[in-house]
Amino acid sequence: MFAEVFQQAFFYLAAAVLVVPLARRFGLGSALGYLLAGVVIGPNLLGLVGQEGQDVMHFAEFGVVLMLFLIGLELDPAALWRMRVPILGLGGLQVVLTTAVIALLAAAAGLAWQSAVAMGMILALSSTAIVLQTLDEKGWKRTRAGRKAFSVLLFQDIAVIPALAILPFLALPGIEAVTDAMHGADGHAPALAGWLKGSLILLVVIGIVLAGRYLARPVFRYIAETRSQEVFIATALLLIVGITLAMTAVGLSPALGTFLAGVVLAESEFRHELESNIEPFKGLLLGLFFIAVGAGIDLRMVASQPVLILSLVVALIGVKFLILMLLGRIFRLHLADNLMFSFALAQGGEFAFLLVSFALQNAVLGSDIANLLIVVVVLSMIATPLLLILYERVIQPRLVDSASPSADEEIDDHDNPVIIAGYGRFGQVVSRLLKASGFESTLLDHDIGQIELTGRFGNKVFYGDASRSELLRAAGAENARLLVVAIDDKEKAVNMVLAARMHFPNLKVLARAIDRRHAYELIKAGADVIRRETFGSALMLGGEALYLLGFSKERARRHSETFRHHDEESLRKLYAVWGDDHAYGLVIRQNLEDLKAVLKDDQMAAEAQERKDSSAERDGQGVV
Repeated sequence: MFAEVFQQAFFYLAAAVLVVPLARRFGLGSALGYLLAGVVIGPNLLGLVGQEGQDVMHFAEFGVVLMLFLIGLELDPAALWRMRVPILGLGGLQVVLTTAVIALLAAAAGLAWQSAVAMGMILALSSTAIVLQTLDEKGWKRTRAGRKAFSVLLFQDIAVIPALAILPFLALPGIEAVTDAMHGADGHAPALAGWLKGSLILLVVIGIVLAGRYLARPVFRYIAETRSQEVFIATALLLIVGITLAMTAVGLSPALGTFLAGVVLAESEFRHELESNIEPFKGLLLGLFFIAVGAGIDLRMVASQPVLILSLVVALIGVKFLILMLLGRIFRLHLADNLMFSFALAQGGEFAFLLVSFALQNAVLGSDIANLLIVVVVLSMIATPLLLILYERVIQPRLVDSASPSADEEIDDHDNPVIIAGYGRFGQVVSRLLKASGFESTLLDHDIGQIELTGRFGNKVFYGDASRSELLRAAGAENARLLVVAIDDKEKAVNMVLAARMHFPNLKVLARAIDRRHAYELIKAGADVIRRETFGSALMLGGEALYLLGFSKERARRHSETFRHHDEESLRKLYAVWGDDHAYGLVIRQNLEDLKAVLKDDQMAAEAQERKDSSAERDGQGVV
């Protein structure tokens, strides 16, 4: 049995490794690559995977649950309020109009109105994974059209939640419910009436919100005090799996619960750490999910009804494209932006698989219609990258007002230009100076006690180990201009500089050095600016000592400044021979002699100037 499991795992991983890079090279995107990989190894082509694909699907659907949790983490209420016009206006109109038009067309084709409405809600959604990834890969995410597309996708992701609540009320007496392990039906629990299930959703929602606000955050604080990365990851997964089991036990979708848990934790100091920990699991499981979907495509159905299925795919893309073009016109998008916006969203989405499964479970759709919907959605997703390639290579070059970076600030994510890692005594000074000068910073720290202390004074500090590239990415390193490494852990500081240099080469890195040896290590790691933590204060104290020993304030300041300049120059020179003890010692002694000579010359020049000033003063008094 174990051999079979590893064999199947090998086929799934090999398909992803071979097909996905090719798909990305041809501009098709990773999500589509996973789908194509699934088609290739599926039972209809190579037959490397077979009926166990359904079991894999149930496991891989956990990737969709994790995606909803991450979406919830990104929904900062303040950001949502700034984005309210495009989200509620454009996104809301798109979902409502598309649902209504598709429902009317389905009803006209002979479907019961309940099934027609369910079909409209399912097909109104677009593919968040494919669209956002494609926009990011092509550099369109920050264009006006890209921002509009993001707002619509955000509303669609939120709309999944009420759709899950509405579907049980659309149950048809003539359709047999299909049990599904992932979505709560276990074949033993008694079926719940639609009104009772809807009421249960409200009760569970309230319970998750209260538990997330009053239990989850204290638990994460307690776990964070252990400073164990593995335990923190285990706790995050425990939270999500626990909600999944609880929702499944009452016959509801786990996606609803995890989404709400993400929203509750969106404003917590653990947001970035949770995001960076969950993201790898989400990416892997979501890739597995797409492979399972591709493997599950019934190519025999396509071969037996090619005209019907291709007509439905064209009809779906055409209807959504026309509705999106109309809405883009209403919201004053230029032609090129409007075409990009419409091409990007004119497909079915991955949440259709979740809603179709839930509709089957609640006896809203029959198995034949559900299978047809899945095939149509997957084929429309496969067509989307091809449509965007058509737009990019054929349509866009012929339009004068081609999509350009947006000046539209309706969706303003307020990316901070500076990330400060370490909000202790050193980082606080840097942050206060920048803030007083008009620059906001994203603050990270790994000391939960420090986070709680600074939180009492209104400072928002996120928990996490910034030496991990995933956390830096979650904190906005791809868009930030500066990273200030202000932590007091030598090894982590070096690792953070290395991670920044490797993954974010355009990010300028300013690092706090504990001592001279640490400064050399940071230089080697690639830091752009290094400042030793005690050097400045020690230099100031030395200047005060010179003043008390008889130097004038100006002379003491000049000596301190000369010493600072010479020492910083020697730091770079000494780095060149660092590691060779003999050469290092020779250079240190030479630098010390050079510094003595410079200060002696400065002292002689200062004394000569003082004598000159004193003589001039006496001469002036004599004239008087």
